[in-house]
Amino acid sequence: MRKTDLERFKKLLLEKREALFEEISAMTNKMGKTIKDSTGDLSSYSYHMADQGTDAMEREITFMLGSKSGRFLYHIDEALRRIETGEYGKCFSCGKQISIDRLKAVPHARLCIECKSAEETKKGANRK
Repeated sequence: MRKTDLERFKKLLLEKREALFEEISAMTNKMGKTIKDSTGDLSSYSYHMADQGTDAMEREITFMLGSKSGRFLYHIDEALRRIETGEYGKCFSCGKQISIDRLKAVPHARLCIECKSAEETKKGANRK
């Protein structure tokens, strides 16, 4: 892979990383420290059980999104590490070069499209 391509992918990954940090920060601020803090309610309890359920559900969704964002951040950091070590763009499974088109679509990819397809097919077969 050419040095200009590596620089372009590094810049793209750093931009995605920064956007992810902003997203995680916004989610953290939204959650607050307690349900009372996050809802802005001045009382110690909700007026209705449905309100409590809604509050709990919103916190759970925010937590799940934050967890997903954290995993995505890990993959971005690993891709940046691979750029620094010279391993970026090589498939972890077969060792072939990952296509530029695939890296444009998924810059943190660690598998070529053929190996990723095989992995997804295998996962689908295991679910049945």
